[in-house]
Amino acid sequence: MAQPDSKKIFFENLSGAGKAIAVLTSGGDAQGMNAAVRAVVRMGLYVGAKVYFIHEGYQGMVDGGENIREATWESVSSMLQVGGTVIGSARCKEFRTHEGRLKAAHNLVRHGITNLCVIGGDGSLTGANLFREEWSGLLGELVEQGLIEASAVQKYSALHIVGMVGSIDNDFCGTDMTIGTDSALHRIIEVVDAIMTTAQSHQRTFVLEVMGRHCGYLALVSALACGADWVLIPEMPPEDGWEEKMCQKLSANRAGMKRLNIIIVAEGAIDHNNKPITTDYIKNLVVKCLGFDTRVTILGHVQRGGTPSAFDRILASRMGVEAVLALLETTANTPACVVSLYGNQSVRLPLMECVQMTQEVQKAMDEKRFEEAVKLRGRSFENNLKTYKLLAHRKPESELPTSNFNVAVLNVGAPAAGMNAAVRSAVRVGISEGHKMFAVSDGFEGFYKGQIKEFKWADVGGWTGQGGSLLGTKRTLPAKHVDKIAEQMRKHNINALLIIGGFEAFLSLLELLTARGKYDEFCVPMVMVPATVSNNVPGSDLSVGADTALNAITTTCDRIKQSASGTKRRVFIIETMGGYCGYLASVGGLAAGADAAYIYEEPFDIRDLQANVEHLTEKMKTSIQRGLVLRNENCNDNYTTDFIYQLYSEEGRGVFDCRKNVLGHMQQGGAPSPFDRNFGTKISAKAMQWISKKLVEAFRQDEGRVFANTEDSCCLLGMRRRALVFQPVVQLKEETDFVHRIPKEQWWLKLRPLMKILAKYKTSYDISDAGQLEHVVRNRPKESDASVAM
Repeated sequence: MAQPDSKKIFFENLSGAGKAIAVLTSGGDAQGMNAAVRAVVRMGLYVGAKVYFIHEGYQGMVDGGENIREATWESVSSMLQVGGTVIGSARCKEFRTHEGRLKAAHNLVRHGITNLCVIGGDGSLTGANLFREEWSGLLGELVEQGLIEASAVQKYSALHIVGMVGSIDNDFCGTDMTIGTDSALHRIIEVVDAIMTTAQSHQRTFVLEVMGRHCGYLALVSALACGADWVLIPEMPPEDGWEEKMCQKLSANRAGMKRLNIIIVAEGAIDHNNKPITTDYIKNLVVKCLGFDTRVTILGHVQRGGTPSAFDRILASRMGVEAVLALLETTANTPACVVSLYGNQSVRLPLMECVQMTQEVQKAMDEKRFEEAVKLRGRSFENNLKTYKLLAHRKPESELPTSNFNVAVLNVGAPAAGMNAAVRSAVRVGISEGHKMFAVSDGFEGFYKGQIKEFKWADVGGWTGQGGSLLGTKRTLPAKHVDKIAEQMRKHNINALLIIGGFEAFLSLLELLTARGKYDEFCVPMVMVPATVSNNVPGSDLSVGADTALNAITTTCDRIKQSASGTKRRVFIIETMGGYCGYLASVGGLAAGADAAYIYEEPFDIRDLQANVEHLTEKMKTSIQRGLVLRNENCNDNYTTDFIYQLYSEEGRGVFDCRKNVLGHMQQGGAPSPFDRNFGTKISAKAMQWISKKLVEAFRQDEGRVFANTEDSCCLLGMRRRALVFQPVVQLKEETDFVHRIPKEQWWLKLRPLMKILAKYKTSYDISDAGQLEHVVRNRPKESDASVAM
């Protein structure tokens, strides 16, 4: 629950003066931990607190000495893009003993530390909570032993704990995504995409083992993201006789001209008797029953390595800042909390409530209460499982409902990574619902030309990992050809439309809505799924394709900055896409560690540019060697990329030199990220289920046709904070700036001060969206069922 909008804190009022905050990473490492450490350090220094690193996790806290060092602004430079944890992590048996925690307490008191930010898994966070509960007793013992003064007990009377979950397994209840999970999925999908090319060449079956000893999240989501033939996870063991069913499925796919099979297995996969299912067992089974050439690949620690994804950097940076705010607001009676992600919003949850529910999952699995275990994992996990079952396993024709409805799906606007995953999902869900699915090539241009074809289940096989738009997409709007489109609707008896696209898709729906007055053919359910790299569609916080573009920007910025290593001080001016929407520049800047990002939504003048140059010049003189400035392509007609490049070059003369890069269409290309594959898949599935419901409601028995002309039969399905919401497009007109093709209000603008704080600017910081302490809810409200996070 957010705090009142009136609550805004400024640099001079947000005070951590006199406080000491320590940050440590514990347990297994995860990509993005460094981004969280960086955010804690810089936000802590921003509010005036002293910040300390505790190296080597709890072992460093117990050993003390050089393991506890004061952090500076410069000490976290250039660590945002580094995988693992640069301050080290170690499992510590000694901390599990009372004597070990006594030593740790003594070391903290010596540095005046009473605020701990712990980044780790449930074991690390449980240990931190125990330490907090014992704190006053430990101080009493230290006084008795003469190791600290009696006055220190009063001075350091309470230990405050805030946790952030760093775990690639995403096995912690209470949060949609843990730090490192998205990056691990990137590693898995990179491997799967590579393996699929060789598997196809030799008509092979590959059995891949991914991490997840007690949690099948990585296996499930990677199976969803690559369209795997079969997946095995510990939370949902296969039914008896699964071996035969699996072999039948593999055989049927080969018979349908598919040249490869992919089976994904979580390392903790079990059957109903809690007996492990190994990759070798599956390989031998396939070879024996089907005779297919089969190979096993165990990914292992590759999943933990590499640079963090854009999602993990942004998540960790947001969580790190939120953790410092939480520590500043704690009192002696505040329970230890964990900073968490729910939908698109940060929340704070009582640490032990989350830990207890996480432990309940394992208990349910041990006691073979598997359905309950899935529910306890949370809405994100449950939705992923439902969607995978819906898309991966085709029901026999005899079991399919017969609706006699025809549904058309088309892409409109510029291509975006994830569009193909959305089309695949729509086609397969539609077929499962009993509809005939028609695909329209080249958007509305293809529609009025009659480029319409019925799609079967197998026609969209292998589409999930393909970039661009396999259907073809154009920016053509329907208004000029509305009569011909109506004729095609009548000819093919189209009863509903699913449009996947960007701002042009939104405009198209409005035009079709207007055309209902003249053409009954458009009085059918119509829904839009936002898909554009610009993320400028009103009614949705996120669009399919934006995450892939962010990763392209982040990866390119990393390489560009690295190109300057070992040279003199250098600043890079980078131009991003987005039209008038500054999402890519702002959020890409946060993920890449930019010093400034110029956007249309936040007007700037020559004085602002000059102040930015001076700020960067000062930083270059004292610490950093490389600077990064992002500019949205349409942020200002006069302050062009060339102008900003020349200004920085001139004003920075003698301190740094400049280079410029225009990233261009590389932001639209490439294979979709795991996030976009899954977001496109799940949002499109939900849209098709809405269409099915509306078709039943709008069918007129007496006339034998579908007729829907109400506002709520023409909707956009978008992510709003914590939920996926269907919104009538006519109601979104008031929220839209049609001249500049952007929403009038955009949630991500609240992240811009965060980027500035982390770049050492003194700025106001709005905490109206900061989390307040909530409680873990077992069953979230139904309208929140679809998680934006994977």
